[in-house]
Amino acid sequence: MRLNGEISEDIDDDDDKEEREEPEAEALMKACSISDGGLFTLTQNLVVGYALTSKKKQSFLQPKLLSLARNKGIFFVAIDRSRPLSDQGPFDVVLHKLSGKDWCQVVEDYRLKHPEVTVLDPPYSIQHVYNRQSMLEDVPGINLPECYGRVGVPRQLVITKDPLSVPDEVNKAGLKLPLVAKPLLVDGTAKSHELFIAYDEFSLSNLEPPFVVQEFINHGGVLFKVYIIGETIKVVRRFSLPDVFNPELSKIAGVFRFPRVSSAAASAEDANLDPAVAELPPTPLLERLAKELRHRLGLRLFNIDIIREHGTRDLYYVIDINYFPGKVWKNARIRAYIYGFSSKPHAEQVQGATCCLNGNVSSVHDILLQELRQDNDSGLA
Repeated sequence: MRLNGEISEDIDDDDDKEEREEPEAEALMKACSISDGGLFTLTQNLVVGYALTSKKKQSFLQPKLLSLARNKGIFFVAIDRSRPLSDQGPFDVVLHKLSGKDWCQVVEDYRLKHPEVTVLDPPYSIQHVYNRQSMLEDVPGINLPECYGRVGVPRQLVITKDPLSVPDEVNKAGLKLPLVAKPLLVDGTAKSHELFIAYDEFSLSNLEPPFVVQEFINHGGVLFKVYIIGETIKVVRRFSLPDVFNPELSKIAGVFRFPRVSSAAASAEDANLDPAVAELPPTPLLERLAKELRHRLGLRLFNIDIIREHGTRDLYYVIDINYFPGKVWKNARIRAYIYGFSSKPHAEQVQGATCCLNGNVSSVHDILLQELRQDNDSGLA
């Protein structure tokens, strides 16, 4: 999405996203150990077929990871897209992140033909969260215990036609200023993660459809990224857009672009924040929300962006859902804590749902523990 008449430089979609925010290999290995019935029993070799972009392969399939995995009987095998997928393998897990209708159909056909294989994740479930009109549809219907807080979504409007009609559409919908505009489709490009703040409805006519318009909700300038990998969750604080108050609206007009908000570089973990703003959402609320979204979305590898309305303690809004999250675990001690190796978190505050800490995933746990020891020995942790 861009301003009308603006010349935008083309960007390699997937490469740009991978360059900015890479997933940790260990997090994906955790996801690979999850099956529909629980966790794989690694008494035999586990074969993971992967179909990833070149950048993703470069960052994920590091020699260290491959060596540790191989020692524990976990083998990563590249999927050849020039051959029928059913002729390859056999695989225990198919891990993929490629775009295109043809590829999605290939994976979907394979998933239906081979129900014994865990596919991370079903392609049509992924497509659901690549559209900002549909990605939040399941949130309002989730019945959560209000004792821990209320969760909703901002009121929003989808603009797909003549931008000159936007002011009338906004007025008809009764949306309150200021407004956040985001591209309708999430395709991994830098442009698909841009957002615009409009202080008057007329300035939205300068944007090219399709896009969604959301009411901006003051949230203390901090959002919570909730990373969900199977039954495990982790929460981190990120700086977001600052609050806007009514007196400011009368002095500001126009639409302003923000290339990317809440990226890893915007970490607020060590910031001196107002305790009322910094307080993490209650763990039971996030666990229940994550469980419901896993079920409704059909995904096991994603993250949600949540804000708390400023001035409240228990009113939350989900504003975005992202498949295949970026850099999740930044510190070896934190990863170890999440997987049950340590009694307390170190350096970051973590909320994690309990994992199945048993022999079924001991090999994966051992790999993480070995990495933790190596990081400690090298002073990197």
